Amino acid sequence: MQFTSVDKSQTTTNLATEAIASSGQHHEEHPDHRILGVVVFLVAESMIFLGMFSAYLIYRAMSAQWPPEGIERELLLPGINTLILISSSFVMNRGNKAIKNDDQAGLRVWFAATAIMGAIFLAGQVYEYSNLEFGLTTNLYASCFYVLTAFHGLHVTFGVLLISGVLVRSAKDGHYTKESHFGPEAAELYWHFVDVIWIILFILLYLL
Repeated sequence: MQFTSVDKSQTTTNLATEAIASSGQHHEEHPDHRILGVVVFLVAESMIFLGMFSAYLIYRAMSAQWPPEGIERELLLPGINTLILISSSFVMNRGNKAIKNDDQAGLRVWFAATAIMGAIFLAGQVYEYSNLEFGLTTNLYASCFYVLTAFHGLHVTFGVLLISGVLVRSAKDGHYTKESHFGPEAAELYWHFVDVIWIILFILLYLL
């Protein structure tokens, strides 16, 4: 039996269709691992902070007096900053819930509020620096204080930029949907991480 050119063309088309379908099915069998990548990144960042916290606690244990004489710890401004940052996590969560309900306007409103709260936190930290009576090299406590809070502030700054990036992308209708919202989800996960780190810092530097 001989195949005609039409039969050969039809066979080729069928094979191509099957290949595309098989490729699509193969793709669907592999879930999106980007959030896992974010989690791995945050675990790595946690190890850095853990090392810094450990060093701080060792210095504290080796010192006869902590904080050293002459260091006055003000709680009002850091306490307000802490409330703002913790509250911002709940605000951001509202934004993520909104996009999961296909509420793009809600995503923009709640994420914009979170970015503003993050900026207020950073402004409060800068104001605190400008009014402290000790500098980076005053003593060991002062050095630890500036390094830890500044490193955390760098992470907050990155978080605000990340949220701003989500807002820019969300300006295009349909960019984020209830089926596709990796950007907001990753930003929220990172922001919660920043909040937890700050709570630990606040306890170590201001309360203990």
